[in-house]
Amino acid sequence: MGNSYISKRLASFGYAFNGIAAFLRSEPHARIHALATIVVVAAGCWYKIATPEWIWIILAITLVWITEMINTVIEKIMDHLSPQLHPKVKFIKDVAAGAVLVAAIGAAIIGAVVFIPYIF
Repeated sequence: MGNSYISKRLASFGYAFNGIAAFLRSEPHARIHALATIVVVAAGCWYKIATPEWIWIILAITLVWITEMINTVIEKIMDHLSPQLHPKVKFIKDVAAGAVLVAAIGAAIIGAVVFIPYIF
């Protein structure tokens, strides 16, 4: 296949999977999100949640993972560009972390709305 279009696209999937693996290996929060994902998916299977509920759960999980990964990239870039402490870098990193918190709070609310009726 060499340099064909298809081989390049397949290689790009490999790079993406390598990025996910590196994220899981290097970031403690990634492993926390992985555990939370397993717990939530297991609960969804246990309670046999409905398809629309699965859609909300999958969207919430995806949003948290995406924001955590983007936050990690922003932090790594800022650490590389400005290894010394700087107020503007702190602001950038704090706002990126805040985005993850907003996503996680939203996911927790979705989880509560979906699972509380099954639990009680």
